[in-house]
Amino acid sequence: MISRYSREEMSRIWTDDAKYTNWLNVEIAVCEAWCELGEIPRKSLNTIKKKADFKISRINTLEKKLKHDVLAFLTCVAEYVGEDSRFIHLGMTSSDVLDTSLSMQLRDAGKLITADIKKLLAELKKKALKHKNTPMIGRSHGIHAEPKTLGLVFALWYDEMSRNLERMQKATEDISVGMMSGAVGTYAAIDPRVEKIACRKLGLKPSRISTQVIHRDLHAQYFLTLSLIASAIERIATEVRHFQRTEVLEMEEPFGKGQKGSSAMPHKKNPILSENLCGLARLVRSSAVPALENISLWHERDISHSSVERVVGPDSTILTDFMLTRVTGMIKGLQIYPKNLEKNIWTTNGLVFSQKVLLKLISKGITREKSYSMVQRNAMECWKSGIDFKDILLKDPEVKGLLTEEELNSCFDVKQDFNNIDYIYKNVFGASKNRKK
Repeated sequence: MISRYSREEMSRIWTDDAKYTNWLNVEIAVCEAWCELGEIPRKSLNTIKKKADFKISRINTLEKKLKHDVLAFLTCVAEYVGEDSRFIHLGMTSSDVLDTSLSMQLRDAGKLITADIKKLLAELKKKALKHKNTPMIGRSHGIHAEPKTLGLVFALWYDEMSRNLERMQKATEDISVGMMSGAVGTYAAIDPRVEKIACRKLGLKPSRISTQVIHRDLHAQYFLTLSLIASAIERIATEVRHFQRTEVLEMEEPFGKGQKGSSAMPHKKNPILSENLCGLARLVRSSAVPALENISLWHERDISHSSVERVVGPDSTILTDFMLTRVTGMIKGLQIYPKNLEKNIWTTNGLVFSQKVLLKLISKGITREKSYSMVQRNAMECWKSGIDFKDILLKDPEVKGLLTEEELNSCFDVKQDFNNIDYIYKNVFGASKNRKK
């Protein structure tokens, strides 16, 4: 097979040179299949493989006249091959080349994105293990809830991205489909065996059934997967932006030497990486709707999907590749502030342990409603006065009549909140060992 682009560079997959190289590889694979079936002389095949080539400027010139990209390409190739070019494109229609080539591009892009996800997962796992027991405050509705560990934040991101890895692997596998079935998918002018042989040579599966095109639900699945990946990255980035807020400052993005955050305020260190990722996620998700709308085409085929895919194919894969690379570097360089994590747990003067007190009171035999009323009454006093929650509880006659000071003190032990961290880690990182990587 001809190879003109580096598989390490996402953008090169979508160059004109790479596109026409794929087209040529498809045409040659079909010629090889016809030759195996005895329909093309071996000598002619050898000539085609030796001479077949193209020049982009010539294709562009021809297309201006012919108004047809595949015919312009075939005419250009024929000028290189000569008489034996009559065997090229035998029994095929344009979409046999276009759709099979697009599948190859999306497959190759998918492999790069899969590799990117694995790198991100490795960084997330490192952070999760390192901060498995680093205390921090958990939040619901943006309000301090109960203590958790920082490692759980990274473990959660890891788990979600693990599912995205599986989705991307599946979407890449499913899109790796080729088609050489003719004008309306009936193989009227081409032997079905040609499709099987050619697809095998191209590293693709033959489509079980096609019209003039490959089913666009496969493409929609692919772009929806990219949207899910982008959304997961945005969730990470949104959290980092919150953690970097001045009044929170539990972690922040890497800030390089000599970097500046504001033209007016020299003190600023803005979360520009995270904000950039949040914006790019919107662009990647914008490909999902047109990809879904491409599923519905007239009869055997119309051309309404083509213009969309010329944009969303390169744009969404290149952006996703960039986003994964950026978020991986950001996670690797995160600045973590354990002192602030610890300090923020106690910002509300111990209120975040209210459920423990509630459950302890219930264990003494009183109703949940009564217990809740007792704890909430003291909690509201803590909010209002700023006095330590435990001190307020110790002065409450009802509470003192039910709980000893030692029992009350035990409710404010952060470590007791983490008794089941190992269970969670086993679920996340133990189960992941059995996942496809």
